[in-house]
Amino acid sequence: MAGDSPLAEAIVAEALAWVGTPYRHQGCRKGVGCDCLGLVRGVWQAVYGRELEHPGVYAADWSEGGEGDRLASAARRHFREKDMADLAAGDLLLFRWRPHWPARHVGIAVGTDGFVHAYEGAAAVVRSPLVPQWRRRIAAVFAFPDS
Repeated sequence: MAGDSPLAEAIVAEALAWVGTPYRHQGCRKGVGCDCLGLVRGVWQAVYGRELEHPGVYAADWSEGGEGDRLASAARRHFREKDMADLAAGDLLLFRWRPHWPARHVGIAVGTDGFVHAYEGAAAVVRSPLVPQWRRRIAAVFAFPDS
């Protein structure tokens, strides 16, 4: 279920422990509040024992101006990009709402058919099936680093 490695198992277990945490823009505290990026930051902190890069201030809908894809660029600094066909439990998923748009949402795969994420519409961190509507919006897949 949780992947082939102890690291993947730890990531999945921690991500699932966040389910039910209320949605709070820019939050990153389990049980208190988080957004999608805060979920990833909190899981990273729990697994690695240190803070992931602080994102600075960002709009709730990531609509701030600027060139490029801030979310994907940050992911590439800390995670290892992998092919979509190799998606596995414990991977970081980046989503875009339309083709060729920058990524605006993140989640953590808990298997090849589900993921954990936080979004305002759900009001909390939830486990969602990776149905076609979500799968077609995946912009990139990343593995958490080994150390």
